[in-house]
Amino acid sequence: MKRIVILILSLLLGLNAVAGIVKGKITDKKLSEAVVGAAVLVENQSIGTVADLDGYYELRLKEGRYTLIISCIGYKDIVLKDLEIGSEEKIINFEMESDATLLSAGGVSAKKVLESERSLQLERMNSNIAIENLGVKEMSIKGISNVQEGVKKITGISIADAGQLIVRGLGDRYSITTLNSLPIASPNPDNKLIPLDLFPSNTIQNITVSKVYNADSYADYSGAHIDINTKDNVSDNFINIALSLGGAFNSIGQKAYRMDRSGNLFSSPRMDTKALNMSLLEFDDYVQKNNIFSTSFRADKKTNLPDMSGSFGFGRNIKIGNQQLSILTSLAVKNSYQNINDGFFKTLEATGNIQNDFSYDSFSQESDITALGFLSYSLRKSDNIGYSFFYARNAKDTYQQRDGLDSEGHALVGSNNTTHIYMLQNHQITGKHYFGEQENWSLNYGLSYGITSNEEPDRRQVMFEKAVDGSLSLFKLNRQETMRYFGELEEREWNARIVADWHWAEDNKLEFGLNFRDKVRDYAGTRFYYDVNRLNAEIGDIYNTDEYLNFENIENGSITVERKMQPKDSYLAGSRIYATYILSDIYIIPSLLLNLGLRYEYSQQNVRYATDGGEKYAEQRQLNKHDLFPALNAKYSINDRHNIRLSLSRSITRPSFIEMAPFLYQEAYGAAQIRGNEELQNGYNYNLDLRYEFFADNGDMLSATGYFKYLDKPIERIQALQGGATLHSFRNANQGLAAGVELELRKVIYRELKIAGNISYMYTNVRLPENGAYTNKERALQGASPILANVDLTWTPKFRNDNSLSLALTYNLQGKRIAAVGVSGLGDVVQRALHTVNFNASYKFNSNISLKLQFSDLLNRAVVFEQQIPVTASNMIVEKYKKGAGFELGLSIDIH
Repeated sequence: MKRIVILILSLLLGLNAVAGIVKGKITDKKLSEAVVGAAVLVENQSIGTVADLDGYYELRLKEGRYTLIISCIGYKDIVLKDLEIGSEEKIINFEMESDATLLSAGGVSAKKVLESERSLQLERMNSNIAIENLGVKEMSIKGISNVQEGVKKITGISIADAGQLIVRGLGDRYSITTLNSLPIASPNPDNKLIPLDLFPSNTIQNITVSKVYNADSYADYSGAHIDINTKDNVSDNFINIALSLGGAFNSIGQKAYRMDRSGNLFSSPRMDTKALNMSLLEFDDYVQKNNIFSTSFRADKKTNLPDMSGSFGFGRNIKIGNQQLSILTSLAVKNSYQNINDGFFKTLEATGNIQNDFSYDSFSQESDITALGFLSYSLRKSDNIGYSFFYARNAKDTYQQRDGLDSEGHALVGSNNTTHIYMLQNHQITGKHYFGEQENWSLNYGLSYGITSNEEPDRRQVMFEKAVDGSLSLFKLNRQETMRYFGELEEREWNARIVADWHWAEDNKLEFGLNFRDKVRDYAGTRFYYDVNRLNAEIGDIYNTDEYLNFENIENGSITVERKMQPKDSYLAGSRIYATYILSDIYIIPSLLLNLGLRYEYSQQNVRYATDGGEKYAEQRQLNKHDLFPALNAKYSINDRHNIRLSLSRSITRPSFIEMAPFLYQEAYGAAQIRGNEELQNGYNYNLDLRYEFFADNGDMLSATGYFKYLDKPIERIQALQGGATLHSFRNANQGLAAGVELELRKVIYRELKIAGNISYMYTNVRLPENGAYTNKERALQGASPILANVDLTWTPKFRNDNSLSLALTYNLQGKRIAAVGVSGLGDVVQRALHTVNFNASYKFNSNISLKLQFSDLLNRAVVFEQQIPVTASNMIVEKYKKGAGFELGLSIDIH
């Protein structure tokens, strides 16, 4: 306990007048890696410092003789006696030897700095449940720019379209995401999880993934619990500035089209809100006299600039008496471009005949802003209270031009523009306090408030018909081909937790916890259809539309604008969960740890909606349930390096808001029509995991996992026919299962040359309910790839004068998977296997300046989807596109 308490003193800086400086670097003796957060303390005095992210420390002292203690969790202490300090500067480097026994979970009151690969590996080895993790240091070496790219490196995890997470074959609904252990809402109405690419790596300390259930977490996951830990450690005062530029080779400097927009992507397009709050009769008159839109349908030709990004970080420790205030801030801005040329998509009939056949070019611009703020204040000798703020805004504008034939044989040209703006704002207050003479009692609490929103502020479409001679005219089939769409979703969420720990023996503990979660969602969408039947315009090309699609033609009656804002296009939803749990860590014998937990949750979920033709919010669906969730996590340590883990648990899968109420939902014009199901119930999952782990002193690691999941009444998306069209809905299937094996290896080949890899094989199956229009009554889970693999080769040599080089070659395999379920006699749409290779190089000139060069998607493979045609026993490619390889060149400056 004394060694642990002494780590807290590392934060207390003696800043009196000094005569000399002692500084240097602290590294792992075997791995030659920086030991981040190692404490350099003066014995019997409240003077010290901690090593920064590169292992460097600096200590200012008066003249005299001192004894220094170098200490870090997971390493043996170093004691340097009779150090004489004069006016000169001394450079002393330290090499620390690992001591895994110091990283036990019980009784640790000091804050761990979990950023380096070594510290995270020790955390993983000693965790009471099976976890996998990835730190900012490893992410930097491998060129991982955000959490989504990092999570793909975890065994058994892949990312599907629209950023949907697939874990062990289980889709988005089977996982949860937390920010600093507190839940965080998603701005995407169709996905449970927040888009993980909202979190850039420069705001992250580490990512921890648990694919086994533990009673201290909400029970609605059977895939993975992904905990994103933002930076909250100020190892030393610093300022960081980073700049980079790059882009996709097929985009940078190339021509692109952008539909007219007001302002830029850092602001949201707006319309005259008066037009939304009046009756239809008033609107018909108002829209003829007032131009309610700030944009036109015109598309302008531009030249793509290079992708550019910049970030600024600041950290400082301020001593206040015997306590310390830590401040950390970070701001990052990024702007990028993406062209997709010569893509195409088709839809088929059961016979294999093509219904729709379109080629397209797509031009996207994306802008991201992220900001992080953190304040931490130490209390007494080991207590602390902190506040963190996280803000993220992602805006993506895509213009697409289509050319082809529709199902009725019309030759069409389309001009489409979509803007999506995701916003997240999250506030958290956390604290931890210790009680008792030996600090065997602790109180841990957290409170968070989050706001997320998803805006689609001005989706526009114009369809043209192409004659045999190539001339164009406005397509006027059903007065919906020229349109605008405005949609907005906002979600607000409160979370609270309070946890009491009692360590009744050195490594045994009893934990009690209370959790509360309250979430409210508000969604509304409005469409504006342009009736152009009375408009006869000469059209030279699809881009210059101002001559005919203008306000003058609305004023004179040549164009009629119809507002579609029906009650069924809005809904209100909310959920509450009251939970309590008890769990205990018990060492039956010194080598056998049992983590036993039982959680109780009372969940309330409701949706207020309108049926077709009904009044706004007139209907309501409620789903309230009391549930118990037991969990057993056992760890048998054969010795200090070998673990065997067994996990057994029961968890739940709840329907999303749009799934549980029978209103017709369509996020935007042209998107899939979805109707919920008022009879939908919760699904329950029974989970079994068995894992073997081996950890070596030099950083080598091997793990092998087998798992089995039985899904009782799983919720599955089904397809039915309604009026000749396919309608998506949801039902509780009879049963499903997911089983597989996972292997992970990390190996030091020679000194700084390392290889890391993982591979997973999975089998999934679901039996679908009767009366659906789907072709196969039994199939693999949608989105599940039977094979997933990652291989990383890294070389990180160190040179004189603190110069260092990092080289990383990374490979990812995502096996083929069902992208869309086949209906009406057609087989499933399958995405072919995708191979990706990236290369990242960085050179650190000294402790202050580093340069990086990264190449992405070197294989430049196309993304290909093919559909099975059972009647002809053949496959046809129905969609294909290529994003293209790219590069990034960056400079980082650190001031300590």
